[in-house]
Amino acid sequence: MMTLYDLGFTKALAKHQKELGLESFGIGRVISEHKDRYIVKTTTNELEAELIGNLRFTAESRYDLPAVGDWVAINEYDENKALIHSVYPRTSVLERKAVGKLGKTQIIATNIDVGLIVISVNRDFSVNRIERYLTICNSASIKPIVVISKIDLIQTSELNTLLDQIKERIKGVPIIAISNQSEQGIDEIKSVLTKGKTYCLLGSSGVGKSTLINNLLGDRVMNTGEISDSIDRGKHVTTHRELIVSENGILIDNPGMREVGITDNSEGLEITFDEITNLSLNCKFNDCSHTNEKGCAILEALENGELDNDSYANFQKMERERMFFDSSLEERKKKDKDLGKLIKNVVKQRKKDKY
Repeated sequence: MMTLYDLGFTKALAKHQKELGLESFGIGRVISEHKDRYIVKTTTNELEAELIGNLRFTAESRYDLPAVGDWVAINEYDENKALIHSVYPRTSVLERKAVGKLGKTQIIATNIDVGLIVISVNRDFSVNRIERYLTICNSASIKPIVVISKIDLIQTSELNTLLDQIKERIKGVPIIAISNQSEQGIDEIKSVLTKGKTYCLLGSSGVGKSTLINNLLGDRVMNTGEISDSIDRGKHVTTHRELIVSENGILIDNPGMREVGITDNSEGLEITFDEITNLSLNCKFNDCSHTNEKGCAILEALENGELDNDSYANFQKMERERMFFDSSLEERKKKDKDLGKLIKNVVKQRKKDKY
C-alpha cells in the first residue's frame, strides 16, 4: 500500500501539520492544475479539488495558492471530490519570469528535490540554455542533473564534442547521455533516482521528456508525439504540469518552455557562474563594472583565456534580465501601493459624504 512518504511526505511536514493544527484534515499532494481546479493524490485515491472561499479570497498573490507539487490540507465532501483548506509550507519553489508579464513570476512546480534538465542533441542543443535552466534550479536550491537526449541521431565523435563543450563551461553537475529509442542511458538515470524524492523534468518542447518518463516507468503513462520530419523534433504534447508517483521516485513533467526568463534572485546566477563570482572578488575596485577598469580580474581572465567568452556573455545577458525584472517588480509594487491608497481614499471620502 502506498504511504505518504512514497508521495514525498517528510518528517518536517508532519511537524508543520501539528504546528498549524491541521491534524483533523486529510493530506494530499497536488499532481495537476487546471485553472482554479486541482487533482490531488492521496494514499488511496485521486480527487478533484477546489479551494475554499476563504483561502481564495485571502490570497495576496499566486504564491498563496496551490501549485503542482504542493502538499495541501483537504476535506473530502463527495465521491472523488475534496475542498482544499490550506497549503503546507514549501521546501522549494521552482519558478521563472512569467512570459509577457513585467515583474511577475510563474511557478513551475514546488517541493522539488532534483531538476532533470533535458536537452536534445539536435536543434535544441545550447550550452547557454543549459546555464539558464541551471540558474533557475540553483535559485531554488534544487540539485540539477543534465540529461542529453536523442544521442541516437549523431555519431559518437559528435556526442563527445558536445559533451566537451558542456564540461568546459559547466563544472560539478552530473551529465547523462540517453537515447529514448535504444534506451541507452536509461538505467543510468534510474540508478540516481530515489523512491520518495521528487524530480522535475525541464526542457523545451519535443526534447523527449514524456517519452523519458515512459521509459523510466516501463509503461506508457504519458502521451507522446511522433517525430516531425520538417523540424526534426518531437511534437509538443504536454499541456499542463503532471506529477507521477513510482518506485523510481516522483516525476513531474512540464510543458516545453520556449522562454526561461530570469527573476530577481541573484543567488542562482552566483552559483551557476561561480567562477565569474569568485574572479570578481579579486577586482581592484569594489564597484568594478568589469567593462574597462584597470585591475579587473574578469577582464584579465578573458584576455588570458582563463574565462570562456561565451559563458561570460551569457552571464551578462542574464544579469541584465535580472536587473530589469527587479526594476519592473519595484515599479509594479509602487503602482499596486498607489492603487491601494487611491481605493482607501475613495472609501474614506464616500463614508464622509454618507454622514
